[in-house]
Amino acid sequence: MVESKDVHEIIIIGSGPAGYTAGLYAARAMLEPLMFAGYMSGGQLMLTSDIENFPGYPKGIGGPEMMMELREQAERFGLQVQDKNVESVDLSSRPFAVTVEGDTFYANAVIVCTGAESIWLGAEGEEAQKGRGISTCATCDGAFFREEEVIVIGGGDSAMEEATFLTRFASKVTLIHRRDVFRASQVMYDRAAAHPKIEIKTFREVSRWLSDEKGLSGAVLVDPRDGSEEEIACTGAFIAIGHKPITSFLGGQVQTDDEGYILHSEHTMTNVPGVFAAGDVVDTRYRQAITAAGMGCQAAIDAERWLEAQHD
Repeated sequence: MVESKDVHEIIIIGSGPAGYTAGLYAARAMLEPLMFAGYMSGGQLMLTSDIENFPGYPKGIGGPEMMMELREQAERFGLQVQDKNVESVDLSSRPFAVTVEGDTFYANAVIVCTGAESIWLGAEGEEAQKGRGISTCATCDGAFFREEEVIVIGGGDSAMEEATFLTRFASKVTLIHRRDVFRASQVMYDRAAAHPKIEIKTFREVSRWLSDEKGLSGAVLVDPRDGSEEEIACTGAFIAIGHKPITSFLGGQVQTDDEGYILHSEHTMTNVPGVFAAGDVVDTRYRQAITAAGMGCQAAIDAERWLEAQHD
């Protein structure tokens, strides 16, 4: 039997805007939350050089800088943060068990904010250009490429949506797809194909990224049918081949959709009473820092109220 003194009221798994906001609200509610932020704490914004669409930053702010400020603010109110990955959880009974590097921690409530990983191409030179021209979010970074030529890689609705969105800023958008069959809905494809600023190149894959002292300068494209190559100039590239939610550590104990995104049962609570989820591990529609932060706030409030009800 677990001693009550060894049980935390709330454990937050994951960080980023959702996790740190949940931590801030839970800490201010005197719940003394413990967060396991992960080895790569801060989430996807750690790869974003400039954020201009988060309220309160009129001059913009770097992603890592924002994450450190959010963390510092939450820690000031008592959030305890450990930069470690959670290996597994046992949600079969309360207190819930959270295993981290062989050690087990217990909590009356858990908030999952592990986010979703963008799927990258893995092309040569990609790591060096992440955040220096290569992005996975046109809504976040499109405005940095006004009157410049950019490319979008992908063949689904997200790729079509990103390409069409980027025409507001870029002088030209080239959509690159490895096949000539698209997963996108017909209406989304037709909208992109009809746009005068968008050119669609099929049977092309990025094999290598090109760069200069300013950052990304282009890409080498290869035709998978015969291996022939061509170069394309671009200062921005947007990879839109999907996201993968980070939920494998849950071991199937929390209900998800077919792609692994956590489903809410009531407000931000999952199908397991006492387990809540917020941010991109849930959100398949917006995927913005501000919406993740808002959901983190909701999850902390929901968890606080649920805990109060258990103590009544």
